[in-house]
Amino acid sequence: MADRAAEPWYPTAAYLYVLHLDSLALAWEYLRRHPDYRLDWLRHRRRSQAAQEAAQRWGLRLLEDPALDARDAHPAWLPGHAAMVQLYPDEDPPPDASIFAFWRIPGHKQLLHDGKRLALIARSPGHCLRFALAPGLEDGMAVAYAHRGGTAAPVRGHVPGVTFAATPRPTPSALLELHTLQALDATLAGASSREVGEGLFGADAVADWYADGGLRSKVRRLVRRGDALMRGGYRRLAQLAPLEKGRFEGDAKRP
Repeated sequence: MADRAAEPWYPTAAYLYVLHLDSLALAWEYLRRHPDYRLDWLRHRRRSQAAQEAAQRWGLRLLEDPALDARDAHPAWLPGHAAMVQLYPDEDPPPDASIFAFWRIPGHKQLLHDGKRLALIARSPGHCLRFALAPGLEDGMAVAYAHRGGTAAPVRGHVPGVTFAATPRPTPSALLELHTLQALDATLAGASSREVGEGLFGADAVADWYADGGLRSKVRRLVRRGDALMRGGYRRLAQLAPLEKGRFEGDAKRP
């Protein structure tokens, strides 16, 4: 068995940031690993019209560099995601109106234009706030917010700023995403199932690899799950329509 310990996918510590990602950020983590997406980035990143068409194929307005993980990437999903709170100047504010106070919004803030609008992302450990800023909205203005049907509205006073509670322990679902992405990277790097198991659960765990059918099955499930999310399943995380049968179906299944 090859020594995989020096490979980028092996140390679980390199994936700890995954524990704090929301569904949109996770969708990007799976998409950016797709071999065909990476080819599209190399082919079309300098050709505006072709780049736009390629981006729409993947559910994006613009192609994003797949070398950037979710901490640094700004994928512009198409259409706008329900997690994005839309902020507008309040034309008839009540006396206790919420005020848009950019610097009071907690977390590391990033402003970007996604090809259609100005967006604000604020990240804190265990939290991610996403806002779409309407034209004319300025710091200090009374602000009104809108959200898509079926999603919870932010509580009053949430926009100007909020003090988050201590970061909770990682949830089982967050740990599942960490292990899935690590297993996916290991598989894309050519690791065997046993090597994947050693990287995720330690050398002692795979000492009786052939006798422990439970661990082998768990690793296989993680590998299958990662591959499925990379090859179209990410669209559910980004609240995009599933891939239609036809033009891109073959590409979605191509290794």
